[in-house]
Amino acid sequence: MTEQLETRRLYAPKYHATSRPQIVETEATNRAIALSSIIDTPILIVHVSSPSAAAHIRHAQTKGLPIYAETCPQYLFLTRSDLDKPGFEGAKCVCSPPPREGSEDHEGIWRGLSNGTFTILSSDHCPFVYDDRDAGKKSVLSEEYPEGRFRYIPNGCPGVETRLPLVLGEGERRLGLSKFVEVTSTNAAKLYGLYPKKGTLLPGLSDADMCIWYPAGKLEPFGVRNGQLHHQSTIRLMRGRKWGIGRGGRSYEEKSCGRVMKEDW
Repeated sequence: MTEQLETRRLYAPKYHATSRPQIVETEATNRAIALSSIIDTPILIVHVSSPSAAAHIRHAQTKGLPIYAETCPQYLFLTRSDLDKPGFEGAKCVCSPPPREGSEDHEGIWRGLSNGTFTILSSDHCPFVYDDRDAGKKSVLSEEYPEGRFRYIPNGCPGVETRLPLVLGEGERRLGLSKFVEVTSTNAAKLYGLYPKKGTLLPGLSDADMCIWYPAGKLEPFGVRNGQLHHQSTIRLMRGRKWGIGRGGRSYEEKSCGRVMKEDW
């Protein structure tokens, strides 16, 4: 499909989505499930963007197959129209699979988080520097290809720092706080063999890694600037979206008897 698009000289970032339609993801998902069942081994299917792929995963899970799934925030908030921006701006949203068509696809992924189809919600963090002509997104621009070539655009989106606050804004209403903690923390710890040291707070068993949030209504939503974040990437995908949490934190050491060792607000 990519070859056919390039034959027609369709190189722009938006054609990344055209080259990777939902039916391809769905077929690959179904094939992976079939192979897993043949050799009787569990699998984790990552970066699920398509509700139809999620439906195959759910069907396998209801049959008792050990199929786990992961999705990412871009599949809850972005669409393929975000790849169709003036100039080369759409390259900021190039990831694989690409964001899908619209709100119905978002609803399908939210539904999968709510009903347990998705075991974990990760970030797909790839902090490319947009203007980097050597290794960043703009490394594919040239005089011959002023729009770049979508097939060579470095894939991935920054998001490790924004994953939790971004999803909590919608997730508290759609998932509830318990499910939010489950898909962002507890399930990952269990799946990767870190529980109960991570993913829960049990006296004598767990590390005290905590994130304390402002309750709804206690802080006015505010915009986030890239300069407030700690990643190197110059790309901020959710520009203009309001956030309902506070920034900053306190660090405690085990031997400090509860004294604040570092504060950053």
